[in-house]
Amino acid sequence: MKKLIVLLVMMCSLAPVLRAADGCNQRLSPAEFRARQKAYITEKAGLTKEEAARFFPLYFELQDKKKEQNDKAWSLIRQGKDEKTTEAQYDVIMEGVYDARIAADRLDKTYFAKFKKILSAKKLYLVQKAEMRFHRELLKGMRHNDNKDKAPKPQPGKK
Repeated sequence: MKKLIVLLVMMCSLAPVLRAADGCNQRLSPAEFRARQKAYITEKAGLTKEEAARFFPLYFELQDKKKEQNDKAWSLIRQGKDEKTTEAQYDVIMEGVYDARIAADRLDKTYFAKFKKILSAKKLYLVQKAEMRFHRELLKGMRHNDNKDKAPKPQPGKK
């Protein structure tokens, strides 16, 4: 009987650890993230295979360039964590952050012109909408741990 009680106590004490370990693998590799994003956007925006084949190389090129700008902004923001940072240094940091954001917006505008050569304005709108929904649902899934290894599920009847 003692052995059974000890075994039961051990199993009960390990259950939360195993459950927590199961939820820790929420991180997607960049390739997995892009594959899921591409599939989700292709479906939601109604892209043909030909459109997707022409659109996504440019789309991911834009994402890479915007990531560079974001990385610059975050690097500058991290510099401001030092308590010895002066007001003049904060001014330089903030100028750099805003410059990086403006550069990212300019990239969007430049690539919009390129995207219009591949997709109609309506499909570009649907791509934009799908991209926002993808990120929202992915974050929601991570928060609730419902979609451990799945891309966001399409909502029936919504586009």
